Amino acid sequence: MTHYTLLKLQPGADADAIFAQCEAVYAALEAELPGITAVQCDVASRASCELAFRAAEQALGRVDVLVSNAGIAQQKLFTDITPDEWQHMLDVNLSGAFHLCQLALPGMIRRKAGRILTVSSMWGQTGGSCEVHYSAAKAGLIGLTKALAKEEGPSGITVNCVAPGVIDTDMMAAFTAEDKAALAEETPVGRLGSADEVAKLLVFLAGEDAGYITGQVFGVNGGLVI
Repeated sequence: MTHYTLLKLQPGADADAIFAQCEAVYAALEAELPGITAVQCDVASRASCELAFRAAEQALGRVDVLVSNAGIAQQKLFTDITPDEWQHMLDVNLSGAFHLCQLALPGMIRRKAGRILTVSSMWGQTGGSCEVHYSAAKAGLIGLTKALAKEEGPSGITVNCVAPGVIDTDMMAAFTAEDKAALAEETPVGRLGSADEVAKLLVFLAGEDAGYITGQVFGVNGGLVI
């Protein structure tokens, strides 16, 4: 059985606590998948991305598939968002993808092959009240995906986006059972999604069978956004 783990990183979260959580996840994955490589990276920092990417290339030889999945979330009235919070949301959720795509593309272009996958959100498609900065960053990812797909298609590189809806992960830790039940009731299929459902779509899009699919946004939302 394959397991997929999603971590929630909140603005202002303690870095040591985040890295400790990541190390625990890595230890669990290493036990299940011997030989897996994990590299610590702050995607908001270009320098950190460069160091991490070089380490990944040294460990793997080359990078054929990039999944830009790092993200943070915050619920706050638009009028209460500080300039620092706005910038940090964009730095992590949008600029992080920019950095990593720029680092991955030279090798992919030389090989005339590659897969780039971004992870947006249904709020990037429709906008979410009290999550304006999050929605803006995730909408930016969709624009990046579509434009980059057109630019890199002639080089044999596909670029696609997955936009999850309400997924039952640690990102919903603050939600009560009643909150989750209400969200499930609002969802046409009558339940919340799972991380496995999102991950399996990403695996398909990263594979050879998805070579004629590019520039698309795939909603995994149980029918909430159609």
